Amino acid sequence: MPATSAPATSVDYQRLFRSLPDNFLLMTPDATIVDNTDGHVAASLKPREEAVGRSMFDAYPSVDQNQGDIIAASHEYVRQHLAPHAMPVIRYDLAKPAEQGGGFEEMYWQATHYPLLDEQGHLEYILQRTQNITEQYRAAQEAARAQAALAESQDRTRFVLENLPVLIWTATPDGNRDFFNSRWLAFTGRTQEEQMGAQWSTSIHPDDRERVLATWQKSVETGELYQVEYRLRRHDGQYRWILVRATPRRDAQGNINLWVGGATDIHEQRQMVQELLDANETQAVLAEQAYQLYQKAEGQRETYHQLFMQAPAMICILRGPEHRYEFVNPNYQLLFPHRELLGHTVAEVLPEVKDQGIIDILDNVYRTGETFRGNEMLMQLERDASKTLKDTYFNFIYQQFRENDQPAGIMVFAYEVTDLVVARQALERLSGSIGL
Repeated sequence: MPATSAPATSVDYQRLFRSLPDNFLLMTPDATIVDNTDGHVAASLKPREEAVGRSMFDAYPSVDQNQGDIIAASHEYVRQHLAPHAMPVIRYDLAKPAEQGGGFEEMYWQATHYPLLDEQGHLEYILQRTQNITEQYRAAQEAARAQAALAESQDRTRFVLENLPVLIWTATPDGNRDFFNSRWLAFTGRTQEEQMGAQWSTSIHPDDRERVLATWQKSVETGELYQVEYRLRRHDGQYRWILVRATPRRDAQGNINLWVGGATDIHEQRQMVQELLDANETQAVLAEQAYQLYQKAEGQRETYHQLFMQAPAMICILRGPEHRYEFVNPNYQLLFPHRELLGHTVAEVLPEVKDQGIIDILDNVYRTGETFRGNEMLMQLERDASKTLKDTYFNFIYQQFRENDQPAGIMVFAYEVTDLVVARQALERLSGSIGL
């Protein structure tokens, strides 16, 4: 018997096209819609019968004409070159059905247009493959904003680190130094590379080096607070006494992942105490008390701790020519526990300093850029709600900072030395009374 052929299978290509697992829109060369897939119907928020037979731009009107022009330009490329064209990401908002509230929904798309040719090679259809990337686009935008905010925060932190009038450094958990701010570098006259790891110790006075390194090693091993006084060689070869303090930063598990340290120059104070001690052996006890008071005063201005927010000194940033408090660290706020400083000007919240010349000094620093250094400067302040003026002595620095090469404000770094001044005055009175 002769072989019989299998019956031909009829394929419903329109149903097959519409069920394709992607968003396809089939158009004539003039952008009249012929058909679209079920996925495109869902993504476009419009029933198929309301789109087929209409121009794409009529069926899916764009809120922004510029985006529609980008699509039209892509169609023109396909018509001219008979080649696929991938569009950039565009925002093309679509009208929502009335049952969904109406209006337009913000959407972002990525589309490619493909030419479909007839047997003579002429353009017969344009096939658009569309991807709704709204969620991915918004996630990328949010990530970009978060990255920008992080970069701004890091830049602000670097600015403060570099401009605080403190010699700042950091170290790895094993004790190797890995960063020095510009003030440390300027003080020592050495580069970062020349002081990394353990090289920084070569600038310590030979008589102090063994003691300092032993103290540092103990803190690294135990995680205890590091505090030491020693002589550090300045760029001009002179050894200066400094007070150094460092605190470990710990992770959620309690492991040290960073050491943050800072130093202040205490050379003059140290010399003063030594001179008082040398004045007369009979005054040794009183001199020792004065030195202890000095150490207490030094403790009030603890060096850089957990970055500037926990700095032991009183630090604030005054913004603009009116000297408005933009940043106040806890130690500065403690000086005025009964006053709200942030957002207010110095003149508003500290009216008692107007007649003491402080506003004039701030104005001059802001206007000229000349740094002002106050040494044991007396101020009369209202320290509590009693409104009583109390004599208070400070060592402080007013330093202008600039933005876009224009004066932007003043950074204040201060510490109170009232106890030290009072002790010295008492010692001087006692020394005078015994005829020294």
